[in-house]
Amino acid sequence: MSTTLQPSRPSWASKSAFDALAVESGEESEDELFDEPAPVSATESGSESMSKPSKSALKKAKEVARLERQQQRKAAARAAKAQSVGLSPSPAQVPTADTPATTPKSSAQAADAEPAEPSHTELPAKGADEEPSPDKPYTNGTAHLQVDATPAPPKSPPMSQVASAAKPSPPASVDPPPELKPAPIEKPATPSPPKSANSEAKVSNGHVDSGALKQQEALLDGEQVKKRRNILTRTLWTFIMIGGFLMLLLMGHAYMIMLVLLCQTLVYREVTSLFSLKRKDSGETRSRGRDPWSKTLNWYFFVVTNYFLYGESIIYYFKHVVFADAQLTLFATNHRMVSFTLYTIGFMGFVMSLQRGYLKQQFGLFCWVHMTLLLVVVSSHFIMNNILEGMIWFWVPASLVICNDVFAYIWGMSVGRTPLIKLSPKKTVEGFVGAFFSTVVFGVLWGTYFMRFDYMICPVHDLGVSAWSETARCDPNPVFVWRDWAIPAPMGAFLTTLLGREITTISYAPYQYHLLFMSCFASLVAPFGGFFASGFKRAFNIKDFGHSIPGHGGMTDRMDCQFLMGVFTYVYYSSLIRQNNVSVGSLLQMIVSGLTPGQQLELMGDLKRYLEGQGIVVNI
Repeated sequence: MSTTLQPSRPSWASKSAFDALAVESGEESEDELFDEPAPVSATESGSESMSKPSKSALKKAKEVARLERQQQRKAAARAAKAQSVGLSPSPAQVPTADTPATTPKSSAQAADAEPAEPSHTELPAKGADEEPSPDKPYTNGTAHLQVDATPAPPKSPPMSQVASAAKPSPPASVDPPPELKPAPIEKPATPSPPKSANSEAKVSNGHVDSGALKQQEALLDGEQVKKRRNILTRTLWTFIMIGGFLMLLLMGHAYMIMLVLLCQTLVYREVTSLFSLKRKDSGETRSRGRDPWSKTLNWYFFVVTNYFLYGESIIYYFKHVVFADAQLTLFATNHRMVSFTLYTIGFMGFVMSLQRGYLKQQFGLFCWVHMTLLLVVVSSHFIMNNILEGMIWFWVPASLVICNDVFAYIWGMSVGRTPLIKLSPKKTVEGFVGAFFSTVVFGVLWGTYFMRFDYMICPVHDLGVSAWSETARCDPNPVFVWRDWAIPAPMGAFLTTLLGREITTISYAPYQYHLLFMSCFASLVAPFGGFFASGFKRAFNIKDFGHSIPGHGGMTDRMDCQFLMGVFTYVYYSSLIRQNNVSVGSLLQMIVSGLTPGQQLELMGDLKRYLEGQGIVVNI
């Protein structure tokens, strides 16, 4: 049973001795009397006064946390851990018997309310506003107090600490560990701050910071998922394109020509669609219905250019068919004149479509179309000639570009660190160098394997031939013929000792040397076609030219290097490898185009007599 006593402080008692009683002055302010709750125990009073926020703040914070948990379910476990760490107060915040339990606000008020002269203090009866006393009785020199054994409250701070506490200091905050501490993220609305500064820090760190952490982790997880999905889609469509490419390759030359025509059509459409006519004064894009020539001229010049180029190739490679038919002969002898006439009609139509307010843009369209025809359609024409010269001159160079692109992607993703060129930030030096060596090794092995098949190395004479046809026979080009290189005697002796069998020669084919040059070009020069396309896209502030191929962008994004590689292969082959022998088609072209009908009959009679003299029966 506690006893209520009213000790009085004698005038001779020192101030320090009176402060040692741990009894506060009875002259408390109204704020202190109403703000401080009734203490129940030392631990509960300290934790509640420091950490209990207002109900509205807790409600808002819980609502924010609930919404964030619904949006970011994948980060729930780590967010719960961060929330538990952020909401549990550190030992430094729990008040003990030696630490003050008052907030900065109450301490400042206590300092202001302290009287200049000591006054007699009267202990109130034990109740709701009672301050618990220490366990041991205390002595002030004349009186002794005995109280019941109740939990000891925290001691009042000394006068020096109270004076220093009068200056407001920032509240201590409980931050999560460094590995869980999120980056600051601006939020549209934050919960209203509670009365206690410590509880405000806890709510802020426990809810707002954990929400920011969950948002940051969700963004990282989303980027990783998107990156993995992009890699999966890109890989899947890579195999789909390779599979379709192989099927068309086996079906015959005509299907490969159709594939090239389809690719160049898609590329031409993607490039020319970047240009639009705008009025000079208003800057508004002209509607499709009011400006039909902006689309019509594009495709008219495209068709005329393909007619001219494909006609030239057909006349050159199928002379034995074209000049053996009277109707096709008429087409062959007048092909260039017809092509020029068609182009002149398009030019006249362009001039007639010129309108004031659009002149600069229309001339820009004219130049744009012709540059696209030069870079796309003419390059595709050389690729088609490679197919007609032999499937291997199209298949192997295209495979080298694909191989270089794949290995550059693999090496760049695994060990790439150093940027290669500013136009394409994802390209790395490590990927470029790794792809070079990988492509050289791949090119020699890949080309050596396919040079064994007549279907791959024979020039086309019949568009109906496929990989399963038995008529694909020809005299191979000398570059595909195997030869023996005599090894020097010391090297031969060393290899004989090393391998255990006599080795005096090494077999090789000249085509293997050509494969080295083509592999180097595909690794060192052809990627610049991709860099050119990257700079082109940056000029128009676009990521891809289109969405024709999922995971790869548009057709232009896949064919940018192929055009440059196809032109190089045609020039390399026609300059160093092609054999210009006399053929039946070339002789027939000379006879039809250079001799009159009477001279042709005379030649036929002379040829018949010659063959009959050789014992060959001619039924004419």
